[in-house]
Order: sequence, then C-alpha cells, then structure tokens
Amino acid sequence: MPLSDLINSNRFPHNRFRHFSDVRNELIALAERHADLGRYVQIGESEESRPIDAFVLGNGAKKISLIAGAHSDEPVGTETLSLLISELLDNPDAYRHYLEAYQFAVVPHINPDGEFRNRIWKDKWPDFPAYMQHAFRELPGRDLEFGFPNMRVENEAVAQFLKDFAPFHAHLSLHGMGFSEGAMFLIDKDNIAITEFFRDKVERFSRAEGLDMHDHDRHGEKGFIYIRSGFSSTPESEAMRKFFLEQNDPDTARLFHQTSMEYVKSLGGSPLCLVTELPLFEVKKRGEKVKLKGVPEAYLKLKSRLPEMKLRLERNETIDDLLDDFEIKSLPIATAVKIQLHTIELALKSVG
Repeated sequence: MPLSDLINSNRFPHNRFRHFSDVRNELIALAERHADLGRYVQIGESEESRPIDAFVLGNGAKKISLIAGAHSDEPVGTETLSLLISELLDNPDAYRHYLEAYQFAVVPHINPDGEFRNRIWKDKWPDFPAYMQHAFRELPGRDLEFGFPNMRVENEAVAQFLKDFAPFHAHLSLHGMGFSEGAMFLIDKDNIAITEFFRDKVERFSRAEGLDMHDHDRHGEKGFIYIRSGFSSTPESEAMRKFFLEQNDPDTARLFHQTSMEYVKSLGGSPLCLVTELPLFEVKKRGEKVKLKGVPEAYLKLKSRLPEMKLRLERNETIDDLLDDFEIKSLPIATAVKIQLHTIELALKSVG
C-alpha cells in the first residue's frame, strides 16, 4: 500500500494541528506493544527540560533518517511523522515491505520548546491573522536546522542519535512555509542530477492534490540554486555565512552551523537529502493571469506587508485592507501530510 494512502484510510480525522506533546504517549505505547517492529528512545531533553523523542522502525538494509520541527512554526512535518509511526506499527501487514526493506530513524519533533510557543495560533487554525500575530520562529543562532551538530542541546541529542545509525541512504527534513504560492522542494546540490524522476513525480502529485508550485529563483542567494519551478537546492551554512559577510554583518555570519543535511552527509555514504516546503496558506494575487518565471509576485508583495500587519495586530487593529489584493486559503492538513508522505515514498524509491 502506498504511504500516501494512509490519508485515504480515514485514520486522519482531525482538521486541526495537534501538539506532539499530546500524542507522544500514544506513539510510545504503540512502540512498546510492537517491540518486534520498532522501538522508542528518549534521546535527550530540550533546554526547558521537555523530552526529545525518537523512534526506530523496521530492520531493513536501507537506512532512512526523518526529522521535523526544526522551525517550530512549521507543524505539518510532525503530523506526517506521527502518522507514519503509528500506521507502520499498528498495521504492519499492510506496510510489511517498508519494515523489511528499510530502517527508519525518526525524530518527530526536534524542537519541543518551540512547539510550546506556537500553541496559540495552532489552537486557532486556520485563522490567518492569528498565525501572523502569534507564530514564533527562532532567529539565526537559535535556528535548529542550522545548528548541527551541537549549537543547542537539542542539536546535540539529535546529532548523536543520527550518528549511532549512520551512514544513511536518505535524509529528509520536513519543513514548511507560513505562506507561499505553492509547494517547493529542496534537493541537495549533489543529488540534483539523479532526482529527475523524483521531481517529475512529486510535482505531478502535488498538482493533482490541487497545490501549485512555488516558483522562486533566488539566483544562488544563501546557496539556493534554482532548478526549475518548485525546486531549488538546499541552503548551505557556508553560503549563509558568505551572504551575511557580504552584507558586512560578521556577527550574524558566525551564527550559522551545519544544516541537518550537511551533518548527515558528514557521517558517510552518499545520502539523498531532501527538504519539503509546503505552505500553511496558499497566496495568489487577486485576478492574476500571467506569472513571471522565477518571480513569486504575490508572495513577495504579501511578505513586504508583514511588518505593517504585525504592528496592526499588536494594536488589535484590522489588517483586512492589507489583504484585499490577495486570495489566501489554508492548505488542508490532510493534503499537506499526503504530499509529504508521497515525498518520503518517492525518496525510498529513489534509493531503492
């Protein structure tokens, strides 16, 4: 059974974002009941003493690492990995191939403190102003994706867990965007030549689910190499440091450590490294008929209004007039999870 069919099994009944802290006990209990299929391990604690949980599933020869939550205002990845863990453990007959062919090292949420700080808007989902006002995201120097192997205690715990299972055949860090014009997928530059199959399939699947592609050519800025509409290379720490040094900002440049992709590559092998970037809200310019290649005009225009929106929301003022130029709709959680599951499946096929 394809992984994306997990959504079609009617086992995804909620239309609100859950908090991983509320579902972790259920997943731990499943792992304990199915010790022949997987195991649970608490790999550490966050700075504020919240547990960092990891799961090892399957006994196959191909090793796959999956993490989510690095940016704490991007909750879809944790929903995806929570569902994946529960279904592989609870329905082993349907997914026996995955458990026999692969071994998954999974950290559903590497940032439990950040998750706690995003509870307000998640509880009000899909309220766009609530997200704009209350979304919390760590700045450089606190950004866990750019903190490997030991910038923070969370990085250190995840890095040691991954090191224990390395080398990997594939690594996926599941991310998202607050808003964009569609789906975007980041591919490690060393994997671009071998991922044409992946790109074609995941784009076709995303469009079939009603999600356009986010077409943004950043001309190599911060290491983002444009591949085609919806696809770019993964950012790199050295490119980030170079960008800020060129801005005469050495203090910020020093804050960038390895990404999880760079760290997994450093552990050996030639892993396929991918990042998903799915929007919480899809944005379009009202009445837009023609798009410029590589220029997401609606996204950039709305982004330019963020400071004014946040200032007004802090004053309890309306932002309706700032949104008049746009069509904004939330991406259903089930759709986002389904696309991420399909992304994982395509990655497995690519290395299998």
